Formats: sequence, C-alpha cells, structure tokens
Amino acid sequence: MGSFGDKLKRERELRGVSLREIADGTKISVRFLQALEDDKVGSLPGGLFPRAFAKQYAMFLGLDVERTVADFVAAHGELAPERKPAPMPVRRTPLSLGHAFLAVIAVVALFLTLRRAAPDAQPEPTATPLAAPVVLATDRVYPAPASAPEAPSDSLVLTMTAQADCWVEVRADGNTLVNRVLAQGESQTFEARGELVLSVGNAGGLSIRVNDRPALPLGRSGEVRKNIVITRQNLPELVEQDAAKPDGRSS
Repeated sequence: MGSFGDKLKRERELRGVSLREIADGTKISVRFLQALEDDKVGSLPGGLFPRAFAKQYAMFLGLDVERTVADFVAAHGELAPERKPAPMPVRRTPLSLGHAFLAVIAVVALFLTLRRAAPDAQPEPTATPLAAPVVLATDRVYPAPASAPEAPSDSLVLTMTAQADCWVEVRADGNTLVNRVLAQGESQTFEARGELVLSVGNAGGLSIRVNDRPALPLGRSGEVRKNIVITRQNLPELVEQDAAKPDGRSS
C-alpha cells in the first residue's frame, strides 16, 4: 500500500488530470498540491489548511471526501478542531413578589369579566341525515375509460465493461451518475432520456454497448478521452454497423 500522497497521485493520474487543472479549480497553488502528494505536510500552512487542501483535492477529483480526510488524519495526525464561540448566557430578571401578586389578580379579573359577557350556551342543532340516493333500474353504469398506452421508450442505455482497471465518469441528462475507478471485469449500466456524456481515463481498457449494440473502440490503452457525447442523433456514428451480406445487402 502506498502513502497517502501516493494514493492521491494515482487517482489523479487515472483521471488524466494535471496539478495545474486542480490548482485552477481549487485556487490552491501547485506548490502546495505537490507537497500534499509528496506527504510534505510541514511545507503547508499551519492550522486547518492541510486538511482543507486534502478535502478540496478530493472534491475536485470526485473522490469520497470523508474517506480522504480520514486517511489524511490517519497518515499525518489529528489537527486541532475548529473552535466554536460559546453561547451567550441568557439573563433572567426575577419578578418581585408584588409584581407576581398583581399579575394573578389581573388574570382572575379578566376571567370573571369574560364569563359574565359570554351568552348562555345554546344546544347545538342535530344534523339531519341526508336521504340515500335512489338508483333507478334504467340507470347504466359505464366503465371508466382505459388509460392511454404509454409511448414507446426512446431512452439511451449504456452498458460498459472494464477490461482493465479504468476511471470513468458518466453524466446522464446533466446529472453525474458515477465518477470512480471500475475494477477489471466490472460492468455498469446507465440510462438517459436525451444525452449521455462519458469520460474515461483508459480508453483501451473499457468496452461499451449502447442500446445493446457494440460501440466502436474509444481509443488506445492508457489514452484519456473526455466528454464523449452520446445522443440518438449521433448513435449511428458511434456503434458498429451491421456487416454486409454476401449478396451485397445489409442486414
């Protein structure tokens, strides 16, 4: 098992991301990010800054933030927790005995006044039950109209299988569904209504099928491909076409 910094560097390289990209996205200098990967925590600003840097690094790459921070603390020790201001004490002013006595008298007087002003209670009227509706023998009961059949699905279904360890990110209709490393032999299936966007850190180590049709190779082994857009319009360009029959007709 490598050190904490080695793990960060491996996750970054699997995604094909440079330290400059992380620095531009997090506003942390490349020098500090390099120190984090080299486990040179003493070169970082003091206090809570090192842990905050590790947290922002993980968020940028889409890693498990809580797990990354816990690994950082395990590797480099616990830092002083952030202090929260103590709550201000509530000042209570006790009522004097004379004030309490006057308050009781005022409540009693108000109760007696309201009781004299209230009218005599009247009995509530008894509700008369409504007559049951009469159904004539000639009345017909028609069944509710059947619901309209659902329109055929026009969704996109992406199935990907890792031929080798490979980082992938899949966004469906603008929502990120996965951002992690798939282990060799692992398969995942995703669905979208309008658009799928795929990024991969090892294009030659991932095979995909779209709507149960094999796709063309994404790239070479170790090649990083980002933001591959898949829609129903460009699907014929991305999947393998049916082989031609001997008589010249396609299947």
